[in-house]
Amino acid sequence: MDVNSLFIGGQWTAPSGSDTITCTSASTGAHLGSVPAGVEADVDRAVQAARTAFDGPDGWPTWEPERRAAAMMRLAEELDARSEATASTVSAQNGMPISTAEAFEGTVPAVLLRYYASLAADAFREERRTGLPRGSTLVRREPVGVVAAVMAWNFPQTIGFFKIAPALAAGCTLVLKPAPETVLDSVLLAEAVEAAGLPDGVINIVPGGRETGAYLVSHPGVNKVSFTGSTAAGRQVAAACALLMRPVTLELGGKSAAVVLEDADLASRPDEVFMASLLNNGQTCYASTRILAPRSRYGEVVEFYTELARGAVVGDALDRATQIGPLVSARQRERVEGYIGKGLVEGARLTTGGVRPAGLERGWFVEPTVFVDVDPSSTIAQEEIFGPVLSITPYDGEDEAVRLANATAYGLAGTVWTTDLDRGARVARRMRTGTVGLNGYLPDITSPYGGWKASGLGRELGPEGLQGYQQFQSIYHP
Repeated sequence: MDVNSLFIGGQWTAPSGSDTITCTSASTGAHLGSVPAGVEADVDRAVQAARTAFDGPDGWPTWEPERRAAAMMRLAEELDARSEATASTVSAQNGMPISTAEAFEGTVPAVLLRYYASLAADAFREERRTGLPRGSTLVRREPVGVVAAVMAWNFPQTIGFFKIAPALAAGCTLVLKPAPETVLDSVLLAEAVEAAGLPDGVINIVPGGRETGAYLVSHPGVNKVSFTGSTAAGRQVAAACALLMRPVTLELGGKSAAVVLEDADLASRPDEVFMASLLNNGQTCYASTRILAPRSRYGEVVEFYTELARGAVVGDALDRATQIGPLVSARQRERVEGYIGKGLVEGARLTTGGVRPAGLERGWFVEPTVFVDVDPSSTIAQEEIFGPVLSITPYDGEDEAVRLANATAYGLAGTVWTTDLDRGARVARRMRTGTVGLNGYLPDITSPYGGWKASGLGRELGPEGLQGYQQFQSIYHP
């Protein structure tokens, strides 16, 4: 898939620069395709197209909510028609096992569009309030405007539609900046937008690196930024938006804890544990990679996670038998291997993994890795690794478990494992994190998702995700 044009203003147009972004297979290193690398002039054109689509006399926000919802439903149908191609393209680029890609990348975007289309009609319902001795106030909501959506490479389409679907329902227009590691699936998205007949300029796509993203984030024609990525990059985005007094949603990193209570029955839930801790080769921001185990059952928990990791099928991302595929790039593998080295130097004990798997010399593979006896203040217990690396730490009593779970700069997610759901919920309420799963974890599209502390600002998903693309106006009448 070698593409030589950009999707801007509803048209495939020539890029302003001559550089390209090349994608290679995470499993084999083979060439997959290329797209033009957007430059500042391309961003200018895309923002202007989105601006025109928003401000024009028949602009996207002037459409009745039902009409916008119908267009979103058409886009969902076009995404469904490309579901298989999208899943395989993402899988080839970032190493996501194909079964995971089909369940997420090939399915969730259309589900999100249909969900937010169902909320569109109520999104602009006006409300009259009375709280003063005389008069009343009409409270109304308007779309925030042009949205700069900076997307991540680990779940490029799913996370992309965390932003696209509510923004469209709210009446916003968008400029998307895909991550360089996963640009080919954005070509399929552009084709779907074109086939669905969305108005020109409602969705524009400019691939590029950090410089392109920084220029887009600070562009004067943008009204809101939605960013998913590392906490370090998120701080830079937040600083730029603060200077411009521009609203921003940040979904950033995590170092989530799995609190295993004394009565947990992990053996009956191996699939749920795997999904919560090793989904997408550990390249998942909400993964519960810090395992906190009661000292009374420590050996049993260590054995369970060690066998879970050791038994996972490692292989080509496009092989249906694969449970753990390659990491997204050589650079990411080097990063993960660097953390494995730090874990050993700082005294943690390795029970499985820690090396490159035999027979998989091509691609960016690392064996699923489990460290035990991990000091909770050590590097591998505190920093986000973003790979198939788990750390296990013992605790004495529920209070210490909660203290250790909260002893991190992050607060995106977490899990509690128990046969007593009431007790599990009590522990979950004490965890300083935006989301918690009991005996499993998945973000619920109908409920707010996002982090506390260094894991971000704002919320995605649910009605709260839609509100992030609206601004309020109060009209008082005496």
